[in-house]
Amino acid sequence: MADELPLLRTPWQLGGLRIPHRVVMGSMHTGLEVGDDGEGLAAFYRERVDGGAGLVITGGLAVSEIGRGGPDYAVLPEAAPRLAVAVRAVHEAGGLIAAQLFHAGRYAVLPEGSVAPSAVPWRAARGIVPRALDGHEVLATIDDFARAASAAHSAGFDAVEVMASEGYLVNQFCSPITNLRDDEWGGDAARRRRFAVELVTAVRGAVPAGMAVLVRMSGNDLMRGSSTPEEINDIALALVDAGVDGISVGVGWHESVVPTVQGSVPRGAWLPEAERIAAVVGGAVPVIASNRINDLRDAERVLERGTVDAVALARPFLADPTIVARSFAGDFTRVNSCIACNQACIDRSLVFQPVSCLVNPRAGRETVFPLELSATRSRVAVVGAGPAGLAAAVDLARRGHAVTLFEAGEPGGQFGLAARIPGKEDYALTVSSALAELDVLGAALSFGVTATTAALAKFDGVIVATGVRPRTIDIPGFDLPHVISYEHAIQQGVPDGPVAIIGGGGIGVDVASFLVESHDERSRALEFSTRFGLGPTDGLARPGSALSGSSGRRAIAPRPGSEVTILRRSGKFGQGVGISSRWVVLSNLRAAGVRMLGGVQYRAITPDGVEVESAEGVELVPARTVIVCAGQVERSGLVDELDAAGIRHLVVGGARHAEGVDAVRATSEALAAAREITTASR
Repeated sequence: MADELPLLRTPWQLGGLRIPHRVVMGSMHTGLEVGDDGEGLAAFYRERVDGGAGLVITGGLAVSEIGRGGPDYAVLPEAAPRLAVAVRAVHEAGGLIAAQLFHAGRYAVLPEGSVAPSAVPWRAARGIVPRALDGHEVLATIDDFARAASAAHSAGFDAVEVMASEGYLVNQFCSPITNLRDDEWGGDAARRRRFAVELVTAVRGAVPAGMAVLVRMSGNDLMRGSSTPEEINDIALALVDAGVDGISVGVGWHESVVPTVQGSVPRGAWLPEAERIAAVVGGAVPVIASNRINDLRDAERVLERGTVDAVALARPFLADPTIVARSFAGDFTRVNSCIACNQACIDRSLVFQPVSCLVNPRAGRETVFPLELSATRSRVAVVGAGPAGLAAAVDLARRGHAVTLFEAGEPGGQFGLAARIPGKEDYALTVSSALAELDVLGAALSFGVTATTAALAKFDGVIVATGVRPRTIDIPGFDLPHVISYEHAIQQGVPDGPVAIIGGGGIGVDVASFLVESHDERSRALEFSTRFGLGPTDGLARPGSALSGSSGRRAIAPRPGSEVTILRRSGKFGQGVGISSRWVVLSNLRAAGVRMLGGVQYRAITPDGVEVESAEGVELVPARTVIVCAGQVERSGLVDELDAAGIRHLVVGGARHAEGVDAVRATSEALAAAREITTASR
C-alpha cells in the first residue's frame, strides 16, 4: 500500500526536542487537571500516546489563582505533583508532553473577579468589569509565568507553551481593544507587545536551554479594531528574538462574531494565518498550524504546501485516541472522526463540566470505563444502529463480547439524517467508522431485519436503541398532502416554492439550513471567506455534495432564504443546539434571509400556508410545503414485548426517553448499558 502520509511521518526538531512525527496533540481543557490523584489525566494522555500521539500539549495550567479560567483549572506550581503522574504516564508510553502556561485575564470566571491590562469587560461578562493590573502586578504576573515554567520542568515536562492566543491575558495585552494603558505596557503597538516579550524572556530564562519553549499566538484576533496583521507579524518576530523555539498559531477570541471551530467552518479555513506567520519568521523557528483539521490526509495536504512545519489537532484526539496509529497504518475507514459538534467538549468546558466526546463517550472517563477484554464472553444483541446503538455495539465488541446488531432500516438513525445537513456531512463518518470497526471485530450485522422476541431470546442480554420518530401535530389541516415530516423532507427533498417550518428547535433550524445553504463544501468555503472578509480561499474543502454520488440523488441547490419561515410557539430558536454552535447556525440563517417568527399560536394549515396568531395579529404564512419539526417520541414498541417475554434488556437514548434527548446523552447511556449488560449473565 502506498504511504499516503509521508510528510507527516517525518521527524522534526523543536528546540532540544526531537519529535517523531508532525502531528501535535493540541491543548484541550478537560477538567481532569483537578480533583483526583492525577490518574484520570494520566490515563487520558496514556491512551492517546499509545494510539500514536508524539507530542501532547496539556490543557491550560494557570500560573496563579487569579489566572484560572474557572474552578476546574489546575494552578502551577501547586498542581505539579499531581501533573507529574500524567507526565510519567506519557513518558512510559514513549511520548513527549508540554505544559501550557495559562492566564485567563478578563475571561476568568471566579468569585474573586478577574484582572486585565485595562478595566474593559467582555460582552458576555454581564456587566462585570475586570480590575486593571498596576505596574507591580504586571511584573508579578510575569514572575508567575516564570515560576510556573520552572515548576513544569521540575515535574518532568519536556516543554512549555505560553498561551498568548484566543483572547486570554497575553493576547489582551497585545490588543488595542483591551489594552488602553499609556505606560510601559501600553500606548502603542511596541509597548502593547512588551508584556508578551518580557514574559517569554522570563520563561526562557527559568528553564534549561534544552527545554523547548513554544508560544500559542493569535494569527488573527477576528475582532474589529484589534491588532492589525502587521502588528501581529511584529509580535511573532519579537517572540523569536525573545527565544521561543516554536510558534503555534491560533485564531479568534471567545467573543468574536466570526466562527472558528464549529462544523460550519470550512476545513483549513485558518491555514492562511499560520502560513503568514511562517513566512514572516522565515524558518527561524517551526510554525504549527491548527483549527478545523480533523483528517490526517488533510494534514498531509497542509504540509505539501511547504509553508508550515507541523499540524496541531485537539478534538480529533478526543474522538479517536488512535487517530495517528490508524491513519499511519492506512486504516482511515476505522478512524472515528471528530464531527465538530462541540457538545460534549467545548460546550461543557465553557460551563466547567467534565469534558468528553459525543462520538467517543469514553473520552475523559478512561479509568471509569477501562478498555480491556472481559473475562467472560457474553452474547449481546443491540437493536438499532443509530449513534447510541453503534456506540454500545462497538464497546461490546472491543471488549470481546459476541455482538449482533439489528437494524430494521438503514444504519445511522438520526446521524443518517444529520449527515445530509450542510456542515454536518462528517456525521456520516461516525456511522461508517463504527460499521468498519464492527466488521473487523467480527460482530454480526443484521440490517433490513426487524428483531423479534423469538430471535432476541437467544441472547444473554439486549440493548434497545431503537431511537425516535417524529412527533405528529394536532392542528386543523395537519393531514393535508403538502404537510410532511422533517424525515420526509430531508430524505426525499422539498418541492420548489415557499416553505413554512413548524417548530424552531434544533431540528427546525437544521431543516432550514438543509433548504437554504449550499450542499457543496467548496462553495460554502468560498462563501465563508467572502462573508467574513478573509480573502478568496476554499481552505481544504472537498468539492461535491453529501447527497450526490452513489445515492443517485441530485445535489440540492440552495433556495432563497426569503422563501423559508420558521415558526415557534415559545422558547429560543435553535433550542437544543450546543451553546458554542447555536449562534453560528442562527447567524447563517439570518444572513440567508430566513424569517423566524416566534410567539405564535397555530390556527390552521391551509392549502396556501399556515395561519398563525401573534402579538401582531393573524397572519397567513405562505407555504407550498409545511414541514413539521415539532419534536420526537420514543420508538419503543419492542420494550413492551421484551418485558412480557422476560428477556433481560436495557433501553437507551431516545427509545428510553425522547424529550430533550441529544446524541451526547444517547451515546453516554449506551456506553454505560454496554458495561451493565455484561456484568452478569441471565
